[in-house]
Amino acid sequence: MPVFADKISIAVLLGFLLDMLLGDPQWMYHPVRLTGKLIAGAETLLRRSFPETEDGERRAGFCLILIVCSAAVFSSYLIVEMGDRIHPAAGIAVRAILCYFLFAARSLRDESMKVYRPLSEGDVCAARQAVSMIVGRDTQNLSSEGIARAAVETIAENTSDGVIAPMLYMAVGGPVLGWLYKSVNTMDSMVGYKNGKYRHFGRYPAKLDDILNLLPSRLSAVFMILSCIPAGLDAAGALRIFRRDRYNHASPNSAQTEAVMAGALGVQLAGDAWYFGELLKKKTIGDPERTVVPEDICRANRLMYITSFMALIFFLALRGCMLAVLK
Repeated sequence: MPVFADKISIAVLLGFLLDMLLGDPQWMYHPVRLTGKLIAGAETLLRRSFPETEDGERRAGFCLILIVCSAAVFSSYLIVEMGDRIHPAAGIAVRAILCYFLFAARSLRDESMKVYRPLSEGDVCAARQAVSMIVGRDTQNLSSEGIARAAVETIAENTSDGVIAPMLYMAVGGPVLGWLYKSVNTMDSMVGYKNGKYRHFGRYPAKLDDILNLLPSRLSAVFMILSCIPAGLDAAGALRIFRRDRYNHASPNSAQTEAVMAGALGVQLAGDAWYFGELLKKKTIGDPERTVVPEDICRANRLMYITSFMALIFFLALRGCMLAVLK
């Protein structure tokens, strides 16, 4: 098989195309949902098994990493191995399906458009309900601009977390490495909060997620800046705000793509937000040149799509070159 068409490259490409065509299937046995159930069940068990002290909760969080990551790696490896034993074509097929489940570009676009439609029609209550499904903050008191801002921030952050990062890990190590990343990212989304309940329990999962996203978030930002040109957005503004505000977040990674998005759109993102009834003080990202409007959700999605295609071409070409050198 040519180095530019190895099993992993074909699987990543097919998985990406399936996501573009079909989006995320909404069914109870979706692997990410099963991972979420495993995390929730393991959390309950571990909290019962470790003392409710700072050290005890941190040790419990470390054990959560071992349980969830081991399950993700073992199950994905077993599925790939079974496919290969059946037939080479079956091996490619199962890899492609596993890759497909890891991509979230189409679902990110679809879910954010569920916010855009009622918001553009003036139905703020329906828009609040829709945005509550894709963000972790409290949404019951968000204004129209706050709703649009939250959706745009989610698109910006998940361009890395939900598309580019898993794409990078899949291009390097196939679906097994992709699912290792996804298990950590899912843990962070469930327990990586800095509130009373998860401050210590979620510390290690959150730190591991930060480490795994260091490179992908920065690559995503670069691809996004380059994609501003075909997207018809402000590439110079994106670069300027990226250089100035890319660390205006408690996470070392989240503001990387949010800064690009803010500069590309010419708006201000982030700032204070409520989480579980607690006000979290946050720095702003970008300049308030204008208010965030519903149409910015569409612009953000356009940038996310072009960024995704650009990254796919780059990663697969880079993988092909590396395989050619090693052959």
